[in-house]
Amino acid sequence: MLGAHQELERLVCTIHQNQFKPQLDRQWAYLVYAGLLGLSLASIFLVYTGASITRVFFISAAAFGALSLYGYTTQRDLTGIGSFMFMGLIGLVLASIVGLFWHNDALQFLISVVGVIVFTGLTAWDAQRLKQMALEIPSDRVGSYAIVGALALYLDFLNLFLFLLRFLGDRRN
Repeated sequence: MLGAHQELERLVCTIHQNQFKPQLDRQWAYLVYAGLLGLSLASIFLVYTGASITRVFFISAAAFGALSLYGYTTQRDLTGIGSFMFMGLIGLVLASIVGLFWHNDALQFLISVVGVIVFTGLTAWDAQRLKQMALEIPSDRVGSYAIVGALALYLDFLNLFLFLLRFLGDRRN
């Protein structure tokens, strides 16, 4: 999974920095990345029951929709929350690395709970940040920022879903 995050970082940098490339190339890069990540996550069907995956998906979708709506409509500045959640994300990555070597059920549960909290905050913050960006950037650059924004929200949803699945999902026997 760490390799996928490195590929994501490279993709985001490529999309963000190469403003000279046609819009269609950035869209295809995003779609290819999303498709490959989706294929790599197909293994969750081997670990969790179909009913629990469906249930957690709808819970995640409802939470994501509500959080995005909150982030988009609130008048409160979520910059401080976003910074705090990003620090939490760094701590979550470090704790996950520790969890690879130290198998402890309590640590895994804590990582899942913190992951849900972090990605709920990041979802609202990203929605507000994207709204502000859309209002401030020139109209000729909206496309490249839209793709980066779509990628950020996609990853927020995906991680929220995976962390909820870790402690709400029913494992196969």
